[in-house]
Amino acid sequence: MEPSGRLELTWANKHLRLISDPEGGYEWVDPADPRVSEVHLLHEVDTVGDDTADGNLLIEGDALHALTALNRIPELAKRYAGQVRLVYIDPPFNTGQAFAHYDDNLEHSVWLSMLRDRLVQLKPLLAPNGSIWVHLDDAEVHRCRCVMDEVLGSGRFVASVVWQKRYSRDNRPAIGPVHDTLLVYSPAGGQGWKHHRNRVERTEAKQYRNPNNDPRGDWRPIPLTAQGFRANQMYEIVAPGGAVHVPPKGRCWSMVRERYDELLATGRIYFGQDGNSQPNVIRYLDEDEGLVPWSWWPSSEVGHNDEAKKEILNLFPEHEAFGTPKPERLMERIDHISTNPGDVILDCFAGSGTTAAVAHKMGRRWVTSERESETVATFTRPRLEMVVKGEDPGGITKAADWKGGGGFRHVRVGPSMFDLDAESGDVFLAEWATNGAFSEVVAAQLGFERVDEPPFCGRKGRTRLAVLDGVVGEAEVEFLVAALDERERVVVVSQAFTEEAEPALRRLSPGSKVRHAPHDLLRGDRR
Repeated sequence: MEPSGRLELTWANKHLRLISDPEGGYEWVDPADPRVSEVHLLHEVDTVGDDTADGNLLIEGDALHALTALNRIPELAKRYAGQVRLVYIDPPFNTGQAFAHYDDNLEHSVWLSMLRDRLVQLKPLLAPNGSIWVHLDDAEVHRCRCVMDEVLGSGRFVASVVWQKRYSRDNRPAIGPVHDTLLVYSPAGGQGWKHHRNRVERTEAKQYRNPNNDPRGDWRPIPLTAQGFRANQMYEIVAPGGAVHVPPKGRCWSMVRERYDELLATGRIYFGQDGNSQPNVIRYLDEDEGLVPWSWWPSSEVGHNDEAKKEILNLFPEHEAFGTPKPERLMERIDHISTNPGDVILDCFAGSGTTAAVAHKMGRRWVTSERESETVATFTRPRLEMVVKGEDPGGITKAADWKGGGGFRHVRVGPSMFDLDAESGDVFLAEWATNGAFSEVVAAQLGFERVDEPPFCGRKGRTRLAVLDGVVGEAEVEFLVAALDERERVVVVSQAFTEEAEPALRRLSPGSKVRHAPHDLLRGDRR
């Protein structure tokens, strides 16, 4: 590859794309490979509970196809593209170990391409005021940040959050690992996102007392000084007991005299029990906006791996817990900082379903995908069913006052509409892609919204879509053009056209087009 002139991380096969192979591994392919650009349908499995408004989605299938569908199928893109407030992903850590429920032993180049491709797909789903959190340990976090800088932009970096995942020492390694890292990026950048994120609730409620029986309730004193020098914030304060106070050296009062006089008149200045102490502002408990989040999250506040394993074992006592599950309290903290009730949260590595479960309990909407059908059947779906039914007593259930409700749709990534001859490279339509099914996949591939308005099956602005079996000739073209409204155009898709068909379409409806299936569907032309 030619040098780009910018600082970037390179790796083997970076110019290629990754797709899943039938055995569950990955295969390197050219970016022009039809399997990369194809839009797979999401087939309905069933609905759990009541999901008439929330739009919660459990997607069973590879994240490559799940995210492509969310971005490119118009009915889904309307709901999710550019509207996801939080993306949380906990990708395989690539630690060189084989866990019971997934393969965490990917070669660096495979891991980096997999991550890069997912970030590229996730980026257009993020809301302008959204954020993406990538959860990793030390094995790949340094390389991950390079990839995130490249895909999302280094100016979009917000913070590296350190989570204390263990509370006991591990004496086996040279230095015992006790933390994971969450890399946080936002389209708004750190300073822009600051105005959209929420503060962390204060855990030190014992700081609030009521020594003077204030009718407004518990309060705590806030020092009246601030760092620096401002001439209009340097003045004498006389305490009720007669003591005279001036700001300490190197500091000034935190407000101008007029504001101080207002607070003094309303009883909001406290001079200690003796009436002569340094002045403080009274802050009532119901006024506390919480703390600005910081980058160190101890296990005492957000839980640890052992807590998470107990949560999973309580839900599924007959199954072995995941090797590194995430406690619900950790996800509660992330969700609280990044989102508000009703916002959309997305996780494309669902695993046991912690992200979706916590989002549901906190009144957020969610989309989650999991590649392994066995994991969906054993952990993800049963757990989410328990949440909907109010049968999950663990995790944050009590804190969220959750008693059940809502619902979700379970969908499955559909098969490819193409069959690829591995030896010749020829592409054929799959046997199942006929009639109505073929119309549906073509509409998705070309970005048309599905409509049932014969002879048309899709609409995109003033352009209609017609998908026909058999050979399309001049007579079929005349019939389709006659069905168009004034100023409408049509895209006609078929496996075979007569020589007269395309000239007739250009003559009768300038701007209309024919598309030969399958080859014209693989070129990425969605106009």
